[in-house]
Amino acid sequence: MPVGSTYKVVELVGSSSESVQQAIDGAIARAAQTIRNLDWFEVREIRGTIDDGRANWYQVKVGVGFRVDSGEDITED
Repeated sequence: MPVGSTYKVVELVGSSSESVQQAIDGAIARAAQTIRNLDWFEVREIRGTIDDGRANWYQVKVGVGFRVDSGEDITED
């Protein structure tokens, strides 16, 4: 019987002065520099700051899931 994949989820906060999309992309790009097997993400929170009646900073909390291949993938640093 085949075994399904196991994932670990890390929570990251990306930020951008441009857009929510840029905040998400930045968080994922940074995670990709140090985490193998990234497979999916979920947006958990969106917030930002307001200046002069307009949104001027975006902050997005994302859960990023990566596939666990070995015990080394799940040890806490």
